[in-house]
Amino acid sequence: MTRIISSLAEVSARYDAAFVDLWGCVHDGVRAIPSAVAALRAFRASGGAVVLLTNSPRPRKGVEAQLDQFGVPRDAWDTIATSGDSARAAMFRGVVGRKLFFIGESRDKPFFEPMQLVDDPVEVQLVPLDQAEGIVCTGPFDPAADLADLRPQLLLAKQQGLKLLCANPDIVVDRGDHREWCAGAVARLYTEMGGESFYFGKPHPPIYDLAYRRLAALERDSAAAAILAIGDGAQTDIRGAMGEDLDSLFITGGLARQETRTAGAPDPGALERYLAAESVAPTYAMGQLR
Repeated sequence: MTRIISSLAEVSARYDAAFVDLWGCVHDGVRAIPSAVAALRAFRASGGAVVLLTNSPRPRKGVEAQLDQFGVPRDAWDTIATSGDSARAAMFRGVVGRKLFFIGESRDKPFFEPMQLVDDPVEVQLVPLDQAEGIVCTGPFDPAADLADLRPQLLLAKQQGLKLLCANPDIVVDRGDHREWCAGAVARLYTEMGGESFYFGKPHPPIYDLAYRRLAALERDSAAAAILAIGDGAQTDIRGAMGEDLDSLFITGGLARQETRTAGAPDPGALERYLAAESVAPTYAMGQLR
């Protein structure tokens, strides 16, 4: 049974570290959420380590710069693990080939910059679709456009037998008051059309492997029982935590705020129905991280 709590401090003494989602928990895609910043600062002050675990397709340095822009102070976290870095490591190991067709916004081009995490990386080259050996997707070309616009290119890719590397398994994200499509929606569409997609963010194991390595680099080798996963995605943050046998805190005021009737705190009945429909069981729930 999921326990509704009013603050992270109610349960934080049980945990040595937290894997914390960003979008919808720490910031809203435009600015930092003050209550979340205060909660993470307090957790760190009590001796806890904060690993920001995000399905952003950006490299870690890009996320750091974005956090500065949004006003998330650096004393609210210790380190960052991104699905972008997890996916980049796979790409530079040649998982989807060397000649790649890129689906995403131009601002995500740093995805293809060299990284030190991989020994003897393959040399990748961006090419037109008809010359490609594989696809890398960091999101739609236009996050606000109809995904059906991608069908002709995805159909051609399927006919060529191309594998798609998905750098962000999220389906949607809220940027302020506006909802946008993410790479996970493109990968889902491609799979529905008969193509093959590889995922490297939550809830899939590779990004958790990276998070554990980031934690170990802080000289924190916390057992799973001492790590709390925090996020607003039922099928990403909570399902991923369940797969890793981690306790989890579901932030209901993010993506599921309407379904859970969150107004400060979630409605208990609505929350129970939503979790049953999503087939997930977080340890705790609260409206907004505080």
